[in-house]
Amino acid sequence: MANHKSALKRIRSNEKRRVLNRYQHKTTRNAIKALRLATDKSDATSKLSTVISMIDKLAKKNIIHDNKASNLKSKLTKHVAKL
Repeated sequence: MANHKSALKRIRSNEKRRVLNRYQHKTTRNAIKALRLATDKSDATSKLSTVISMIDKLAKKNIIHDNKASNLKSKLTKHVAKL
């Protein structure tokens, strides 16, 4: 266990960040699944903009890699266009 006050604080703050990151990542994955299951084009188009925004936020915070974000956005956009 850590002995320094700063190390103890770092442990607390890391845990808070980890929980928040997991929540945001899981929420985004659920939104992506909902978008992939959508069959109505107008519904999927409206969901696409919110999902892309969520993906960009994850990439900006380094929760996912920039290239992964780009690949996801590309595949989802193609999926919506095909509907």
